[in-house]
Amino acid sequence: MKNGMKQPIEPTARQARGSRRALERFMRKAAWAGAFALAGAHAMAQAPSADQATRIYNRIAGVPPTATVLSSMMAAPDPITAALIATQDPAFYNNTIRNLATPWTNRAQTVFAPLNDYTATVVGMVRDDVPFNTLLSADLVYVADAASGAPAYSPANNDMYVALDTNNVDLKAHLVSSTQSALTGVPAAATAGVLTTRGAASAFFINGTNRAMYRFTMMNHLCSDLGTIMDITRPPDRIRQDVTRSPGGVSTLFLTNCIGCHSGMDPMAQAFAYYNFNNTDPTTAATTGQIVYSAGQVQPKYHINATNFPQGFSTPDDSWINRFRAGPNEIMGWSAALPGTGNGAKSLGQELAASAAFASCQVTRVFKDVCFRAPNTAADTAQISSMIASFQSHNYSLRQVFAEGAAYCMGN
Repeated sequence: MKNGMKQPIEPTARQARGSRRALERFMRKAAWAGAFALAGAHAMAQAPSADQATRIYNRIAGVPPTATVLSSMMAAPDPITAALIATQDPAFYNNTIRNLATPWTNRAQTVFAPLNDYTATVVGMVRDDVPFNTLLSADLVYVADAASGAPAYSPANNDMYVALDTNNVDLKAHLVSSTQSALTGVPAAATAGVLTTRGAASAFFINGTNRAMYRFTMMNHLCSDLGTIMDITRPPDRIRQDVTRSPGGVSTLFLTNCIGCHSGMDPMAQAFAYYNFNNTDPTTAATTGQIVYSAGQVQPKYHINATNFPQGFSTPDDSWINRFRAGPNEIMGWSAALPGTGNGAKSLGQELAASAAFASCQVTRVFKDVCFRAPNTAADTAQISSMIASFQSHNYSLRQVFAEGAAYCMGN
């Protein structure tokens, strides 16, 4: 052949048979997935059986239904409506939602951490169908009502929530919504949902450089740790001075590793430049035990170890930019309705929660919770997509996601 082109190779008989078998396998899988979808659609169009209703209830609330509740679920027009009945059980909030949220509140990611305002706010938002895409931006906190017997909310301690725990108070019945700006002294414009609760601040704003708040927010709410989103192609111009450009005397290590995390993280973690926790009061030299917001003044932690690389970025304010809107992390589905840049934690929280990754993370986590497994079939993948669309169309109601997930995994 001319110009170096090779003669096309005809497939052998064995290759042809292998191709036919592969095609047949593909067609069978497609048929199975279609059959499962049809069967699932049929099951979703009728009331659940007693076994199915019981299974739904157990997976949502963790306890069996009463005979009366079971009858009402079996009388429901479809399994999702029946599952929504199960979400009225106090155990759904006191156990299922609490256990979902508690690992988000601490660095160890343990479910055995004490109740705090972060966890309580998640519980209250689910109960009240507060749009879950405001989780990282709302001026909101859930506190105990007067009938709970708990002490008043204090921005300097966790006593209210310890009392709720100690006395086994029903969170569904005794949580009420309030605003952080009214209780903590943080201006409304500087509140950022659970990110600016005392619980989050005590775990992720304390000491350090506030990069922990960025990392754990990405892990908890976009299901992405630094290693999975590192990108060495992003510009390094906003990497702070404390990051040496020659770790261990090897500059290539910075170019092939460190830059992958810091080039995306540092420009976004700049949103937290005015926040701190447990700051020492300059007048009394005592620790306050609460979140601190210094409007217009960058916290000193952003300038520590500046001599590691003096030519690095010196943080001047709380402006941030999402460098992941381009490059491989564009796949996280950033909202075209937002500019991808802003000032402060609230606008960053809006940016993160408006992403496709945020919706997918919440839905997939709920699926695992109620199905006791990760999605692993074509039908599961289709269900996840359907639940994401429903999550968005139902004004980001996480309770609806639980209902749909439990109905899908109710069994035959």
